[in-house]
Amino acid sequence: MAEDYDQLSTEDLRERATDLARERWDLKFFWKLLGLIPAATAAAGDQEASEASVAQLSGFVYEALAAESDPRVQEALRPVYIGYLREHAET
Repeated sequence: MAEDYDQLSTEDLRERATDLARERWDLKFFWKLLGLIPAATAAAGDQEASEASVAQLSGFVYEALAAESDPRVQEALRPVYIGYLREHAET
């Protein structure tokens, strides 16, 4: 029997979704949330916090990448870097 999610509180929905994503190790879901936080903050009426969210999130990513020192992992990610640059870099 499918649950009627529209009847649940936002807090309950958030908790259920994040718990399920943790159980499934669904990093894609968490990445999506991180990407949506600045826009959701702006939609909630706080443009300054939205800009701060972008700066903070980019700082987290930069820190994670800078902290990664294993050359084998960096080599494994090489195709991802190349693909991204080919798709998005200005020529």
